[in-house]
This record gives sequence, C-alpha cells and structure tokens, in this order.
Amino acid sequence: MQKKFNIEVDCANCAAKIENAVKNLPGVVNASVSFMAQKMVLEAEDARFDEVLKQAVKAAKKIEPDFEIEL
Repeated sequence: MQKKFNIEVDCANCAAKIENAVKNLPGVVNASVSFMAQKMVLEAEDARFDEVLKQAVKAAKKIEPDFEIEL
C-alpha cells in the first residue's frame, strides 16, 4: 500500500535524513520525503501499514522534534 501525507519539515537536510531513516525501517518498501512540497510518500506492506506509519513518525521526530504529519 502506498499513501501520501502532508508533513511539516523545517529543512531539506532534515527531510533527507528522515527519508533515509524511514526507508531503513522494517516493513517499508519505499519512502520519499519532499521538503519543497512538504509531502511524504510511504509504501509499506498492507498488513503492517499502520504499525510502520507509527514507527516512521517516531523516527522522524527523533531527527526533527518539530516534525508534523497530517493523517
């Protein structure tokens, strides 16, 4: 399953770090974080999507505490 989310990230460097962190999570097929568009595309296994999304948000907040996602 692939879903697109509106996010709030403060800099391009943080967006790149978040993208790499999310891509390395178990269950993630692919991830893309765009600072310019303020969007995150997450592709993960259907059965674990909600769990993977929670892990992705947690990982993003470790990198940038101000990270916000619209669910």
